[in-house]
Amino acid sequence: MFSNKNRDRDATEIASSTPPSQLQPAKRAGRSGAPSIISADLTVNGTLTSAGDVQIDGCVEGDVHSAGLVIGEKALIRGEIVAEDVTVRGRVNGSIRARKVLLCASCHVEGNILHEAFAVEAGAFFEGNCRHSDNPLSDEAAKPKAIEPKQAPVATASGQPVRQSSPEAVAMPLRTGV
Repeated sequence: MFSNKNRDRDATEIASSTPPSQLQPAKRAGRSGAPSIISADLTVNGTLTSAGDVQIDGCVEGDVHSAGLVIGEKALIRGEIVAEDVTVRGRVNGSIRARKVLLCASCHVEGNILHEAFAVEAGAFFEGNCRHSDNPLSDEAAKPKAIEPKQAPVATASGQPVRQSSPEAVAMPLRTGV
């Protein structure tokens, strides 16, 4: 009805001379715009990856990688979280690696936290280890540091301590004062 033949012809010429990859809308760069939302009635099985912010109110069975992450009060995540900023109001079963971590009063976290900045509100539940890192998002920071295991004394059947490398070493507790 309100057609302009020249405009339609120009659009056809542009479409035919432009590669399809350049005709796609540009992806949202960085953290601008609205966050992606996993609503309360949604369950996701697998890894979520986003260059922007994500808000999860549902259930995620897998890892989450994003720039910013807000975990709602009714949300559940079972997997590793890697993000710049993480705010936890719901439940997390798994490790968290982030520059900034905030555990709100309503949260329940079971897992280790590797962070640059860490804050916990009164009433938050956290069971695990937390460790500071200058760069928690690096792959090297995610690897646990090697800890030399302590060797327990080993005794022979006669009760005399022997060196661990001895072929006659038998693992048994040392008796004292009996």
